[in-house]
Amino acid sequence: MINTFRYQCAVVLGLVKMQFYRPKCNKLLESGDMTAHDNYSNSVVQAWGRSCIKNSGADMEISGLENVPTDRPVLFVANHQSNFDILALCGLLKCNKGFVAKKELGKVPALWYWMEHTHCLFMDRDDMKQSMQVIIKAYEQLRDGYSMIIFPEGTRSKGGPVKEFKAGSFKPAIKAKVPIVPITLDGTYRVIDGDKDKLDGSSGVNIVIHPPIETADLTKEEIKELPSKVQKIITDSMKYTKN
Repeated sequence: MINTFRYQCAVVLGLVKMQFYRPKCNKLLESGDMTAHDNYSNSVVQAWGRSCIKNSGADMEISGLENVPTDRPVLFVANHQSNFDILALCGLLKCNKGFVAKKELGKVPALWYWMEHTHCLFMDRDDMKQSMQVIIKAYEQLRDGYSMIIFPEGTRSKGGPVKEFKAGSFKPAIKAKVPIVPITLDGTYRVIDGDKDKLDGSSGVNIVIHPPIETADLTKEEIKELPSKVQKIITDSMKYTKN
């Protein structure tokens, strides 16, 4: 119960604190210095993510941070177990990045502002045309040098077996010819239960950032096999989740 309260306070108070940084963010945007704006926006969000990780009380085991390229944009591809996934990736990944997220997150007070300023894209899973437009926009952001994070299952597994990775999620990286970096999120469902919203700070969380997979010279057959290949890489390093 104490861990639950502490974590929820970190999330809510962090969001409140972030609103005091909006004037500077707006000023940087108005100046036209997009590099400074993007660096600032991501630093604010990353600090919030780190605070949430710390206050979750979870036993975090993290490996592979050295696999995050620092000289080019990438598409991070991760499985999705709980709402904690987004906060964990915000805090762990130091590079500037945006999420391909469900449209509902764009309606959360205080959160939507920072998601928009970190180039997040909101997808309506019930609207195929809109979803395709988001995939195109993700490609454009990768092409322009901005890394993106996508959850190819399309929804949270909440500790169940990893769902089939959707091939469309890989199209932005293939079209932009940027690397794909698989990320294993293992045990995050034990930190926050999606149904009961109950924090279990004693739970172990295993996060693995795998080496980049180049996409520039893939054959048609390799492109076809890419979703299942990445899914296997992710699931093979799980120790808390059964598949």
